[in-house]
Amino acid sequence: MNKDNTGTSATESLFAGESWFDPIEADLRGRIRGFIETMLEEELAAALGRGRYQRGEGTGHRHGKRERQLLGSFGPMTVSVPRARLVGADGSTQEWRSAALPRYARMTRQAEALIASAYLAGTNTRRVKRALGALFKGAVGKDVVSRTWRRVKADWEAWSRRPLADEDIVRLILDGTVVRVRLDRKATSISLLVVLGVRSDGQKVLLSVRDMGGESEAAWRGVLDDLLARGLRTPQFLIIDGAAGLERALAALWPAVPTQRCTVHKHRNLLAHAPERLHDEITADYTDMIYANDAKDIETRRRAFLRKWRLKCRAVADSLEEAGNQLFTFTRLPSSQWKSARTTNAIERLHEEFKRRIKTQTVLPSAETAAMLFWALLASGQIAMRKVDGWQSLTPRATEEATVDLAA
Repeated sequence: MNKDNTGTSATESLFAGESWFDPIEADLRGRIRGFIETMLEEELAAALGRGRYQRGEGTGHRHGKRERQLLGSFGPMTVSVPRARLVGADGSTQEWRSAALPRYARMTRQAEALIASAYLAGTNTRRVKRALGALFKGAVGKDVVSRTWRRVKADWEAWSRRPLADEDIVRLILDGTVVRVRLDRKATSISLLVVLGVRSDGQKVLLSVRDMGGESEAAWRGVLDDLLARGLRTPQFLIIDGAAGLERALAALWPAVPTQRCTVHKHRNLLAHAPERLHDEITADYTDMIYANDAKDIETRRRAFLRKWRLKCRAVADSLEEAGNQLFTFTRLPSSQWKSARTTNAIERLHEEFKRRIKTQTVLPSAETAAMLFWALLASGQIAMRKVDGWQSLTPRATEEATVDLAA
């Protein structure tokens, strides 16, 4: 313990030396207090209808000042906040409250965002305190980080309950990912079930992320029932990874909605059914089939794939047939949408970024924390989602007939 304290003090004294003194920062911080107090004085003058020391009719009167501690990206600071009583139309009085510096606010929104972003980057409260200590002159403790996190949690809970009736969702992309969390004091693997929506203007939007024990039909049905309870309308198109539980849940809820099985997941599945020496050949044949120019060409190459691999490695052909028409549902859409409709890559990229952010924490504190962290990466702007390819042609619904004949 003493060794750690000595090391910390040595580091702090090193960075506090004269060689690290910045006159620009020092002068800027010195001027900020005056700017804040002037801003508050102007806000109060507007509320009273007259400036300080001015006479005349107004809506109230001043009565002194009070000191407030404020933490911002400029560091900790003590500012003088003017006080006043406002007189209402009925003669009643009430204490003036600043809109710029709300009651009980201890830090600026920018400081809160900075602390929350550091935490959401995959670190913990102790590391956030250490990382931001120099910037905030030691004013950020574990309690400050915890309070900021509680505010993030409140936003998360509100987001999880928000109504979806006004969301013009035409497509759903659904997938799950496994993370390690601490459950009953033991490291346990859980599934985060993620639902991404695509609006009619092509913009992707996160609709739900739930922590569940696995990807069973009951788990997915719980997620989908929650979306329906919040007003989600029936989508026009579904994209899934091929998990059996998810397929059954969707078939029970929306049996008539066209469903696309991810072609990337199926490719990995095909490779798992063959020896490694055949992988390159399978990949070449599969790529030629999936990325053919039109539906007719895809069907022709599919038949050729099945004929070849029934003789060469029957398990590969059987695996392709197992996927059925769902592997080629994208051919019912305009060709401009094929790139975005073939795979669950939109969610897979989120999974990868999420795993990258949390890799320093091999085990997350709880299942709820895992779901919150996933959501917050998008809510905080650390990950931005663009429109899907071919969004201009999203409005037309998928055709009803299948374009790939399974009889081969």
